[in-house]
Amino acid sequence: MSAQPDGSSTDASKSDNWLRRGSGLPAGIWALGFVSMFMDISSEMIHALLPIYMVTVLGTSALSVGIIEGIAEATASITKVFSGALSDWLGKRKLLAAAGYGLAAFTKPVFPLASSIEWLIAARFVDRIGKGIRGAPRDALVADIAPPHLRGASFGLRQSLDTVGAFLGPLIAIGLMWMTANHFLMVFWIAVIPAFLSVGLMLLAVKEPVRPKEQRRVRMPLHRDELRRLGGAYWWVVAVAAVFTLARFSEAFLILRAQSIGLPLALIPIVLVIMSLAYSVSAYPIGVISDRVNRLTILALGLVLLLVADIVLAFASDIVGVGVGVVLWGLHMGFTQGLLATLIAESAPAELRGTAFGMFNLVTGIALLAASVIAGALWDVSGPQATFLAGAAFATVTLAGLFFIRGRLRTSNQYTSVS
Repeated sequence: MSAQPDGSSTDASKSDNWLRRGSGLPAGIWALGFVSMFMDISSEMIHALLPIYMVTVLGTSALSVGIIEGIAEATASITKVFSGALSDWLGKRKLLAAAGYGLAAFTKPVFPLASSIEWLIAARFVDRIGKGIRGAPRDALVADIAPPHLRGASFGLRQSLDTVGAFLGPLIAIGLMWMTANHFLMVFWIAVIPAFLSVGLMLLAVKEPVRPKEQRRVRMPLHRDELRRLGGAYWWVVAVAAVFTLARFSEAFLILRAQSIGLPLALIPIVLVIMSLAYSVSAYPIGVISDRVNRLTILALGLVLLLVADIVLAFASDIVGVGVGVVLWGLHMGFTQGLLATLIAESAPAELRGTAFGMFNLVTGIALLAASVIAGALWDVSGPQATFLAGAAFATVTLAGLFFIRGRLRTSNQYTSVS
């Protein structure tokens, strides 16, 4: 790996240059960021209220809600593999990404119109299929549009804007519920608007770059020979990401931790808002910085943040302690999620980026499910302290793995700073 910038990199003029380069992102990257933001606002407005609506209005059991959510997310992860591979086979990303966003948008009116749980299950299922269809092609499209020297900033910006939607959606839903005297259906109808704004932006503002003539055509992206072409560097990144995901189980456990120290029920949603805010404000700046310094070093710092967050949350005894842990958790997300996407984009051949993101999402999706099951079992048996200490242990293992692959990638310039 090339050396990181020396002490002179802290000079003000160089810092200004970094910011200028970070702000010079292609219009398509900004458009994709706002596409993600508007769709996330719409989805989170609905998803923040849907479990309560299903239980209190439609009389659904909590177990049924959990099963529905689990199946929906698993469906999204599996769909990403095939949509990513299809985008490689077609040589087109935008078509599939737009189809995924469109499918999700057209399911949104079903939520206020649904008269039974079966209709809601169908809408949730189709919505997650839409998420699965768009995920891998969209990330591959970001990699295709982004200049190589601004790839970290590009993924950081998209992740940041996406997360802005993740905390604006619940806030808007809370405000509308207060203004409409808890009128669920009115909130669901208003959520339709940003969904269709997202699709319009995708169709009108995102331009897919022309496929290079010299780029190899992929006939069977999921064939073992093609998966082998992804290379050892790619699979090492996926392996480390999988272990890392075991350390960052579902954010639902942050909510449970806040409840365990006595936070009033009405204020519990603020936990995810704080986490998402810390995530969104850090993701883009970290992406910009990662284009100038060693990416794996930044990723290691993110893991340290997760390790500290787990320890703080394990021993927190009041709301201040939990609040600090939640902020650290959000910061670790900002330090790591965009970088992992950048590493996947840079380690995989350009013609197989869709497949690469699809496999990455499938593996980490399975790991997240396993992590949440392990965390839940530990919580039931030994309480929250055991859950978060186990997360800290997995974070430590991931740090060790990161230093291991660091040596294996030493001869590659894909993960280093721009000289």
